[in-house]
Amino acid sequence: MTPRSLAEPHREPCIVADSVTHLGPSARGAVVVAASHGGVYTAYVAARAGVSGVILNDAGVGKDEAGISGLAYLAELDVPAAAIGHDTARIGDGADCAGRGLVRHANAQAVALGVAVGMPVREATSLLSVAERKPAPQPPEQRESRSSLSLVGAVRPVHLLDSASLVKPTDRGSVVVTGSHGGVLGGRPETALKIDAFAALFNDAGVGIDGAGITRLPALDARGIAAAVVDAWSARIGDGNATYATGVLSHVNEAARRLGGRPGMTARDFVALAAHAS
Repeated sequence: MTPRSLAEPHREPCIVADSVTHLGPSARGAVVVAASHGGVYTAYVAARAGVSGVILNDAGVGKDEAGISGLAYLAELDVPAAAIGHDTARIGDGADCAGRGLVRHANAQAVALGVAVGMPVREATSLLSVAERKPAPQPPEQRESRSSLSLVGAVRPVHLLDSASLVKPTDRGSVVVTGSHGGVLGGRPETALKIDAFAALFNDAGVGIDGAGITRLPALDARGIAAAVVDAWSARIGDGNATYATGVLSHVNEAARRLGGRPGMTARDFVALAAHAS
């Protein structure tokens, strides 16, 4: 989804996007509703874009409260931030988050401006927009992690990625283990994965309303890619290493089931199956 403005007269613009990775120069000084999870790296990307305030999706909160950890990060930068409930609007769908999302979490700066739990997003963005806050200061640089595993006897490589956006064309046919949520962006199946991996793992982001947190699974099944999601409470969202190390599968697609994948299996065991499958 191309970011769009919900600007009203005499207010700072409000930008709506399916992902913070879609933000461009127009986000500087704007209030942003982005349907990304509310983790620290997501918050960093929003701050790097110079937003004056941001509303994200709580992604089911999850292990170590990773789904809302970015709110405290933004508080340190004096940026008002909130997260809507994953059960009130679809993760990965900016228009839906802006249209029917309800605030479930807010940092001190947002609360001071009147943002409250249970408040509709449109009301929260109105409060943030009229506050005339300065753009976020440029934060210290952070990088998402990308690494590879060498499994004895494996017939294909395994890559651990904090975000599905880090996949490369050369990852075709590999096993990709990501920290991303398992939802397609803006309801578009083609956004499920940029390349045709052999297998892929994501975080279910609490599954959420309309099953949004697992919509990559059927989209990838249609492409013959074995895909699964780990329970948000078993692994920190936004952390590919955590997906692999502590993740427990909550849902699998049919291609993954044919490999032997099943809910309740550890991510480690599923990755081993996929990496060694002939």
